[in-house]
Amino acid sequence: MAKSSLLKSSIAKKVAMALSGLFLILFLAQHFFINSTSVFSPDTFNSISHFMGNNPLVQFVIQPILIIGVIFHFIMGIVLDLQNKSARPIKYVKNNGAASSSWASRNMIISGAVVLAFMLLHFYDFWIPEMVYKYVEVNPLDETRYFGELQHKFVDPIRTAIYCFSFVLLALHLWHGFNSSFQSVGFNNKYSRSLHKLGYAFAIVVPVGFIFIALFHHFNH
Repeated sequence: MAKSSLLKSSIAKKVAMALSGLFLILFLAQHFFINSTSVFSPDTFNSISHFMGNNPLVQFVIQPILIIGVIFHFIMGIVLDLQNKSARPIKYVKNNGAASSSWASRNMIISGAVVLAFMLLHFYDFWIPEMVYKYVEVNPLDETRYFGELQHKFVDPIRTAIYCFSFVLLALHLWHGFNSSFQSVGFNNKYSRSLHKLGYAFAIVVPVGFIFIALFHHFNH
């Protein structure tokens, strides 16, 4: 009975983590779309950013859920990792994990910690200044300020390098996490193979796209 309860608990945690991961993937896709407009049309980027920054649903419902989702996903990853380690009855002197798994799958905690740090940096860079601008300093609305603020964040080469490095680890995290999320929720049918290819494409295209955006604004400010 105890083993059965432990198994059910482990499965429930994996499903919860997978669902929170899929939620974050949707956030990344939306965020990438918005940021990509800054490369082609500053006016479009300003318009979308102004809408997102002044929509009560986005500010007071979606963003708090996002923050909770990020923290929950990271904590659940640590819990599952510790649970998996404690469940091994034999501690091997030498563990040749590379023989049967990828670096990304063996280091999800490391890449996940960096992704979490990046998300916190992102909120520090953009969300907190937005809250201060509107609710602390109570400045008048300015629909044209967002593009300039974005460019300013990428003037510093060190900050730009940190962003780019974070996106590399994000790619590794997504490479393993995207597909394992669908496996955890039991998605296994004739569309699985195509979905796996989509997951690998997403893990490459979106982080590389973010890196391009950061470098574009760094060299064109």
